[in-house]
This record gives sequence, C-alpha cells and structure tokens, in this order.
Amino acid sequence: MQRPRVILNFAMTLDGKVSTVRRTPSGFTSPFDKHRLLEIRSLGDALMVGRNTLQIDQMSMGLPDDGLRQARVRRGQSEYPIRVVVSNSGDLDMNSNIFKHRFSPIVIYSTTRMPENNQTKVRARAELHLSTQAHLSINEALNDLYETYQVRTLVCEGGPQLAKALAELDVIDELFLTIAPILFGGTGAPGLLGASETFLPSSRMYRLESMKVEGDECYVHYIADRAPCTTPTRLS
Repeated sequence: MQRPRVILNFAMTLDGKVSTVRRTPSGFTSPFDKHRLLEIRSLGDALMVGRNTLQIDQMSMGLPDDGLRQARVRRGQSEYPIRVVVSNSGDLDMNSNIFKHRFSPIVIYSTTRMPENNQTKVRARAELHLSTQAHLSINEALNDLYETYQVRTLVCEGGPQLAKALAELDVIDELFLTIAPILFGGTGAPGLLGASETFLPSSRMYRLESMKVEGDECYVHYIADRAPCTTPTRLS
C-alpha cells in the first residue's frame, strides 16, 4: 500500500525518557526547541498524535507562527496541516483543546469500540473512520491519508505507543530527536517506544543525517537506513 513519508519528532531526557512515570505534560525543553518543533510540524501535510498525547498536552495541533504558515502556502501546502488523531478506544474528551479550533480539518481513526454518543459528537466536528477490528490498522490509516487526503508527508509527535506501532511496521523514514540535559529515572517512565518489555520484530537501523548543539540541548536528525524514499528534510 502507498503511504506518506513519516517523520517522527520527540524530545527526550539524557536517560531516554519522553515523559515521567505519571505521564505528565511535555515541557522540559527550551524555547528554542519549542520553535524547532513548530518548524518540523510545518513540514507535514498532516500532523498525527495518539489520544493520550492529545489530551495530556492539551494540544490544538496548530501552527502559531505566521512566517511558517506563509512558507507553507508558498510551497503549495494548506496554511495548517491536517490534524490526525488515532485511538483504539475512541474515548475522546470532547472538551479537548483540538475541538475548540477550526483552522484545519480533523481526521480521527478509531474502532467501533468508540461509544456511540461520542461517535455522533465527533462526526459533528471531525471526519471519523472506524474499524470493526479491536485495534485499528496503522497501515490502513497511512494508506487512507495518502489516497483520500493526499498526504505525502506526515509528522508524528507521539506518543510512545503510536511511535512503537510505526516502528513495528518499519515506516519511520526520518527521526528528529531533542536530547535535553535532564534525568527522570523510573522504570515505568516511557522511552521513545514506551515502557513495554517486548522487542520489535527486528532491529530498525538509522544513519545520522545531522547534529546540532544549541545551549545545553542536542538536536539530532536520523534517516532510515533502507532504500531511500525521498531527499532528507533540511531545517535552517
């Protein structure tokens, strides 16, 4: 099946944690990193997150930088990326920040486990795709984004469960990581692929494309070490 190029963007601590054991909201990086996040977000035709990340971080999934929006328009993209949310349970809080803003379409992939009253409410604010399986197929969602919504570049900002699902399918083409000068600890605190003890079907190999140090943070950019799909992304 055809799919978009997938860019994964995460911040992590020196001990490889992307959140605390209590899954507290992200916010441990610098203002420079937060603007870099927006730069990477602006590259995508669509932005994807999982339900937990959406609600913990109270995301609108917007692009509050006029210069980045104008650059998108000059590239022939819409002003804002399409906002994509994936959730097996469909247990979405309809008061979430995302539903308070209408600057771009919202597309939700879930299953028929989503409560029926939520299905009605979601359809009034978003385009809803439901799978009859207990767990939605990320592969099918990627294919639908490519074919139905003409998404050619997809940026994913988490969370770890979604990152693991993408890694299991070996569809992460590029990986941007911010290494922050902090230690969290905690065996239950999630890493990039969560706190699961299970291995991937096989190792996923990446090659270093670039590295930059700004203040006390390190920014690394990796490319999947397999058949090239596109020219690697360049940031200023």
